[in-house]
This record gives sequence, structure tokens and C-alpha cells, in this order.
Amino acid sequence: MFRGKKYKTAAGLIDSTRVYSPEEAMELVVKTATAKFDETIELSVRLGVDSRHADQQVRGTVVLPNGTGKTVRVLVIAKGDDARAAEAAGADYVGDEEMVNKIQSENWFEFDVMITTPDMMRFIGRLGRVLGPKGLMPNPKSGTVTTDVAKAVQEVKAGKVEYRIDKTSIAHVPIGKASFGPEKLQENLNTLMNAIVRAKPASAKGTYLRSVVASATMGPGIKLNPNAF
Repeated sequence: MFRGKKYKTAAGLIDSTRVYSPEEAMELVVKTATAKFDETIELSVRLGVDSRHADQQVRGTVVLPNGTGKTVRVLVIAKGDDARAAEAAGADYVGDEEMVNKIQSENWFEFDVMITTPDMMRFIGRLGRVLGPKGLMPNPKSGTVTTDVAKAVQEVKAGKVEYRIDKTSIAHVPIGKASFGPEKLQENLNTLMNAIVRAKPASAKGTYLRSVVASATMGPGIKLNPNAF
């Protein structure tokens, strides 16, 4: 695989044979973010669970103390008082069945998160085929199907992220931007890892945290010591 000069320079800062402390890793990941844009810092956590079993799924949400650095566009599907509460909380778009029809007929996806009340799910259900593949389908487990839409909007805007394992039992989660600096990134890192550790399924056997790797958008992976968490 061809690697650019900047990537090779960044990779030269990392010893691929060792694992780093969280403090060292956050210092390094900022140094390896050398692109002209503000790179996202992502964490990849491989867990000792079997994703094929329902009782070993690891999924949840957490509000990062320093946010994600990303402006999130929130769509709320609700009516009446719920719709007004969503608007007051700062939702970018609010609507009911008409908004659902707009998505279906116009292929409109100018939003990053959809939040809805339980009573509106009967309309949203028919959008499963288009929302599902994009990761936009509301779900009670992620807090996007709720009776308190105002709180949900505020949390998303404040930096709420979802963690969930894929088929290979790895969770990929953004923990901020390179411009945050090492200290703020480490605060976000610790908050996320605490949540993942607390979410350990009772049926999981053996080592739970198999590997933890941090990387900037265009940078190399940096291995963290799982025992630190």
C-alpha cells in the first residue's frame, strides 16, 4: 500500500512493538494529525465478546465531557408539545408525518441524528430500509426514541456518542478533534472507556478489553494499554 510522506513521518513517531499509556497515546495522536484539516480522533476497541450472541452485545451511549467537535444536525419527528419542546431545545428540524414523507419521496437526508417519540415510530417504521444502512434509524437503546425529546436533543448537541460492536466485536467511536489537545482528548477517552467497561455483559468470559487503538483521520494507529482502564 502506498503511504504518503506525512503518514510515514507520523508513523516514525510510533513504536509499533509497544503499548502506550493513555497520556502518552493522546500526546502522540495529536502529533500524528498533520493534515490541513482538523482531524477526528477515533478509538477502536476490540472486546472479548461473541457478537453472534444476543446476550453479549455491547451497545450504549455516553456524553463526552468536551463534546466531539462536530456540529450535529438533529431532526426530531414529533407533534404538539413534544415538537415545541424539541424546537426550544435547539433541534435543527422538527416535523411529523410530512417530514417522514419528505425523506421517503425526496430522498432528503440533511441531518445526522433522528430523534422521535414512541407514538411516531409507526410512521418512521416504513423508512427502515433507507435509514438502517445509514445508521439513522431511531432506537430506544441509543436514546433516540424517547418521551423526553428536549433532553435527547440537548445531549446530542452536547457531544453524545453511541458505541456498539460490529460483527468483529470492535467498537469504533470518535473522541474529539486533534485541536482539542491531549488533556481534553484524554478526558473524553476516559469517559468513553469507563462506559464500555461498565457495559461488560455478564456472560462474557476471559479478557474483556482485548485491544484499544487510537488514530487520527489520516494518521497511523497507536496501541493503548488496555490494563490502564
